[in-house]
Amino acid sequence: MPGQKSKRRGADEAAAGSKKRKGDGAASKSSKANSSGNNNNSKNGGGASSKGAANKNAKNKTAADEAETGNWEDMRDEDGTFKVGAKIFCPYRKDGSYRPCIVIDVQHNSDGSVKYYVHYVEFNRRMDTWIPGPDAMDHDPTGRTRRQDVVEFVEEEYGGSNGMDPDSIREHEEITKVKNVNRIELGRNIIETWYFSPIPREFFPEGSVDVLYVSEFTLDMYRHKSELERHYRRCKIRHPPGDEIYRDDENKLSMFEVDGAKSKIYSQNLSYLAKFFLDHKTLHWDVDPFLFYVLCEYDEKGYHPVGYYSKEKYSEQGYNLACILTLPPYQRKGYGKFLISFSYELSKKEEKVGSPEKPLSDLGQLSYRSYWCHAVLEALLEMNNEAISVIDITKHTSIKTEDVVLALKFLGLTKCVNGRHVICVDENFLREKLKKFPLKGVRVDPERLHWAPLKVDVKRDKWSIKAKRKAEPASFQPQFS
Repeated sequence: MPGQKSKRRGADEAAAGSKKRKGDGAASKSSKANSSGNNNNSKNGGGASSKGAANKNAKNKTAADEAETGNWEDMRDEDGTFKVGAKIFCPYRKDGSYRPCIVIDVQHNSDGSVKYYVHYVEFNRRMDTWIPGPDAMDHDPTGRTRRQDVVEFVEEEYGGSNGMDPDSIREHEEITKVKNVNRIELGRNIIETWYFSPIPREFFPEGSVDVLYVSEFTLDMYRHKSELERHYRRCKIRHPPGDEIYRDDENKLSMFEVDGAKSKIYSQNLSYLAKFFLDHKTLHWDVDPFLFYVLCEYDEKGYHPVGYYSKEKYSEQGYNLACILTLPPYQRKGYGKFLISFSYELSKKEEKVGSPEKPLSDLGQLSYRSYWCHAVLEALLEMNNEAISVIDITKHTSIKTEDVVLALKFLGLTKCVNGRHVICVDENFLREKLKKFPLKGVRVDPERLHWAPLKVDVKRDKWSIKAKRKAEPASFQPQFS
């Protein structure tokens, strides 16, 4: 805000040293003018990612132990304000209880007041927030002597670290340690952001902005509500660009395929939006090699995005998914599993085997393993042959052989007979196992999929199950009820 000083580096300054990595895109309609400057403040990359749980838990345990033993240094400036790095207690916004925090940034306002940007010990970085100066304490005013259980909402984040080494992860966290946008307004929802996103500096010229207004139909971004309202009055588009390739009239769901080469601004903005909710997701400005699959709920007013995933048009590693996100208001509805399942349905249409971009985070591993187990069990029940090989299951499900083997071992369906690993099961056993791995929420209906795969030279496509047949182009246009 005007008249405020911040000790935090600007996003553009901090990002000058950031490395470029491979991946999917992010930008905005007005970002082209800033592409040579501001646009360099992101790392390149395609996958959503998170740090290893072991390192994170070890770090949190150390900080939590310090909190419990009361080893909190009184780090104050001469004017009495806490310094960056000070260990203090602040009220937790969900229940008002005071919890140990570390000061990340200090902001002096023109009226003489002070705000602290703090990180709650033992909590994900997405809980970091600004706290008014009077709420910051050098001790727990409630006199709590023992640590309370920590229960927090875990984001649906499926990727691993994108090959980032510890130094790169630390650099990433330094650059993105303070959120530049507190909330976004997207359609009917006002959503609190979780992380920093490298949107063009013009959207947060004072260092941060309370609310960023986003068009749910074009994903254009605006600083002021009046600008968004004017945009809606002029905008006649009510759905994402690209082709509608799937529609479920019963559940009011629709999927759009957006070509990054044909809809660059939308594709780049989609990745900007995802970065607000995915910690180590990395970005790249060249979206041409990517396809984006945007899942929408629709009504008489238009198509409202609830999540998406991206994939490379051709992946040397056989990845059928690069980045995946379900927006917070729509999580816990099964849309994450829907997107995973949809990626494999497209692989079946392509007659290829596929797998998500790896390494996976711990949560991603759990989500995919649950899907793989369900798909493998269903395949065994459907094929119902006396002799079934892993390759047979792979061809039936389009799941990579290594992932099929992982699922079989986890299910305990393999035995070593005469030095060979074989699958030994009966139908009743499979049905009992299947009950433990249900696909909750809406399921993908292949009959509702209207899609033709991109033509790829089979000779260089080692992930093709067999030579593809020529597919007829789909003719499926968006309609309003």
